[in-house]
Amino acid sequence: MSSLVPNIAKGRFAELYNRVDTGDPAAARLYVIPIQAGAVTDATLVDADDFAAMVTAGVTERTANGWNRKTLTSADLALLAPDDTNDRMPIDIADQSWTPTNAADTVSDLVVCYASVASPTNAQLVPLVVVDYVVTPSGATEVANINDLARAS
Repeated sequence: MSSLVPNIAKGRFAELYNRVDTGDPAAARLYVIPIQAGAVTDATLVDADDFAAMVTAGVTERTANGWNRKTLTSADLALLAPDDTNDRMPIDIADQSWTPTNAADTVSDLVVCYASVASPTNAQLVPLVVVDYVVTPSGATEVANINDLARAS
């Protein structure tokens, strides 16, 4: 999977992931959001400071027909451990799955966002990474095999 880290998250991804993992604050969560980017370019997405800006730019969040946001809490995250051999901090999340049913609801990417509040608005979601994930629903379960979500180095 290819990914891009929006400018707002560069240098912060590991920190915000760790805040969710340690429950600081207790409401901190990561959200995995399936989207269709359409004509929105990576150059536009990299400049988005919140998920609301991505929606304003033209991405479509998939929320029906089997698609939904995934909420990740500290229980869903692995403890961060630096890779001293390769001088980096690997960041990973568990694979995510959906069972989309409408072929018109294509997905092009997954956006992983951070929020420090319960029930965040789109403006409160900080995009940490946008991962290529191209799917045309067929009614089968779709699994996003997320390995090495990001690496801080």
